Amino acid sequence: MAVSEPPRFPLASLPTPLVPARRLADAIGSAPILVKRDDLTGFALAGNKARKLELLVGDALAVGADALVTGGGAGSNHCQATAAAARVAGLACVLVMYGRAPAREHPNLRLARAFGAEVRFTGDPDRRSVDRGLDAVAEELAVAGRRPYVIPRGGASALGAAAYALAVPELVGQLAAEAVEPAVVIVAAGSCGTHAGLLAGTLAGGHPWRVVGAAVSRSVAESRTRVLELSRACAELLGTRAAIEGDVEVADAIGPGYGVPSRAGVAAARLGARTEGLLLDPVFTAKALGALLAMVREGLGGPAVFVHTGGVPSVLHEGGLWDA
Repeated sequence: MAVSEPPRFPLASLPTPLVPARRLADAIGSAPILVKRDDLTGFALAGNKARKLELLVGDALAVGADALVTGGGAGSNHCQATAAAARVAGLACVLVMYGRAPAREHPNLRLARAFGAEVRFTGDPDRRSVDRGLDAVAEELAVAGRRPYVIPRGGASALGAAAYALAVPELVGQLAAEAVEPAVVIVAAGSCGTHAGLLAGTLAGGHPWRVVGAAVSRSVAESRTRVLELSRACAELLGTRAAIEGDVEVADAIGPGYGVPSRAGVAAARLGARTEGLLLDPVFTAKALGALLAMVREGLGGPAVFVHTGGVPSVLHEGGLWDA
């Protein structure tokens, strides 16, 4: 995939490993499973957010911004990673979070505060209140003479997705070294930017595998629409082939709700820990692995790549996740 790369501010330690999960595959009677360890990007427990922030912060600096403005929930991996990236880049950071300040702070919120971010709560439990809050904060900062750069929730923009389109050649080289051609690549789909980017990169390279997003924060229908929109925007940015509706595959993995552990996810987290020493968080990666296990039971048709996007702070937050 020969494209012109956007400006990049280095944060992640790349490439991340691609590791055969032989004990996991044996335990469930599966074709080979490989884990793309993007939990090991090496920056502030940011996981997959480190790749996205390299491009987003790179763009912010290129346009002369002096403050990053983004948002999410009180347990947002993206928010704490953005706060850390702002410190490294010498930028201010304002985080807008929906709802009210929790009585028990999530480790991600504590980390964001430790990185010096200003945190504001909308007082509204609707996640969309963050989007309105971002606009208001950006306007406030601009009036005060600052130069804000707004990053959507989860870093889910064409540019954020591009980070994962540009990661596909890295994965391709590692798969060649392992002599494995997967039938499917699966990843947690929350704000859907990672899924969209992987899809755009796969289509750009003409690779035959399916890219499946495990929907963990919204309905399958909404996730499909969002992935298609973001993937097309990413392809337009990079000048590559655009996705069509039939390219988008989404598995239902939300369980009882966003941020609420699911029975399948908890079982998958325990299995991943006990077979491969994987730390899977209950919000994203555990549910995504649970979706992969369900696909194995239905018949995968070949090897699989599980993209581990991180989420260690949420693992620490859920103290009962590992109870037998």
